[in-house]
Amino acid sequence: MSPESDTKKKTTDFGQKLNERIDDAASRLEQESDRVIAYLNDEVVPAIRQGSSKALRVAADKLHRLAEYMDQNRSR
Repeated sequence: MSPESDTKKKTTDFGQKLNERIDDAASRLEQESDRVIAYLNDEVVPAIRQGSSKALRVAADKLHRLAEYMDQNRSR
């Protein structure tokens, strides 16, 4: 085998191995992205929604108490 053809073979082999590794990494990245999106949709979003409604209820209660306080102290 000539040095030139040996270099081409090594380059081709390296390119094929690199493509395989990139394909594998891209596949794993896609799978992980799917897992992260599923986690966000299934766990994080519902927790935020529940927390948001609780925060609104707390704020509404505090506003209600403030309104009562203002009503009670209006005549003073």
